[in-house]
Amino acid sequence: MRNAEIQGVCDPAFQSVADAFAATFDLAGELGGSVCVVRGGRAVVDLWGGHADVARNRPWARDTLVNVWSTTKGVMALCIARLNDQGLLDNARPVADYWPAFAAEGKGDITVAQLFSHQAGLCGPAQPVTEAQLLDTAFMGDLMAAEAPHWPPGTRSGYHALTIGPLADGLVRRVTGKAVGEYFRDEIGGPLGVDFHMGLPEAEDHRAAEVAHDGQPWSGGPEHFNKYQRLAQVNVAVHAGLPNLRAWRAQGTPSAGGQGNARSIAQLYGALATDRRIAGAEVVSAQALAAATTPQIENEDLVLRFPLSWGVGFALNGVMRAYGPNAEAFGHHGWGGSFGFADPAVGLGVGYAMNLMREPNEAPDPRFVSLVEAVYASV
Repeated sequence: MRNAEIQGVCDPAFQSVADAFAATFDLAGELGGSVCVVRGGRAVVDLWGGHADVARNRPWARDTLVNVWSTTKGVMALCIARLNDQGLLDNARPVADYWPAFAAEGKGDITVAQLFSHQAGLCGPAQPVTEAQLLDTAFMGDLMAAEAPHWPPGTRSGYHALTIGPLADGLVRRVTGKAVGEYFRDEIGGPLGVDFHMGLPEAEDHRAAEVAHDGQPWSGGPEHFNKYQRLAQVNVAVHAGLPNLRAWRAQGTPSAGGQGNARSIAQLYGALATDRRIAGAEVVSAQALAAATTPQIENEDLVLRFPLSWGVGFALNGVMRAYGPNAEAFGHHGWGGSFGFADPAVGLGVGYAMNLMREPNEAPDPRFVSLVEAVYASV
């Protein structure tokens, strides 16, 4: 039985999206969430509903934030593209040009583009790290900068699920003096009113939803992992309860620690799908965005174990086709169900964020599938 009051606005032409969102609350155990579609710079869908806590005492509000796991990586990718615009990074240059210690163990030739397309061979540390170490950005960045690659760099991708964030923070600090989240806040989030945070101030904790998990084993369980998944998912002390820790929210790793909602995600991708402007200000140039969304490698990813085309931080739709029917689409989705993408072919930015993580394993998340299908049925 549907147990959520849906609030917000929806253009009648996109009623199928409202219906699909409402139907997500028919799924067993569903808590709360938000969905937003921006087309041509206008929010044609901006809906929220359900509860922000497991006890179901706190209704999901218009400004509720939630940890979106790897959907954060799309915002990180935008930051890397903007840094290219500003001449502070160059995708074609070696990471070690900016961060000399990164050259350790034969990594001196790995380029910025290779790092952010998950080709560096650094999907996880050789030895397990503790939760306290994972929450120490500087420690994790230095650890991975010193790590030997686990496959020849540039030959395959292997999703750097938790390690790309500390590496990004380490690199961006060396060219800006700021972590990725601080850079985003100062350059885009604060000035342009984008309510997305990689490093959530404690004063905003009251807006953060409690994250829960459906209890199913991640990626089928460790007994099914290959050696690269063990590096990425066993040697890194990640678990579904991390987003409820103040230390995780404060750290805001650009790997997976972003706190946002569907509106902020769709706002960013809506701009990238059209004129790349928010509130009249250009967030990235056409040239830098084109470079960020140019395929760097297409293969069966060693960690995710399905075919992927990676740009410079963005997941591209040409091989995956998860983000609707158009090859031009790009974005990123997160562990448990959140996602965001841009489709320049039809001028769409789409975002979805929720607090019950589902682990479908054998099939895509039904919420993801139904919402994306409903968006394209409305275009």
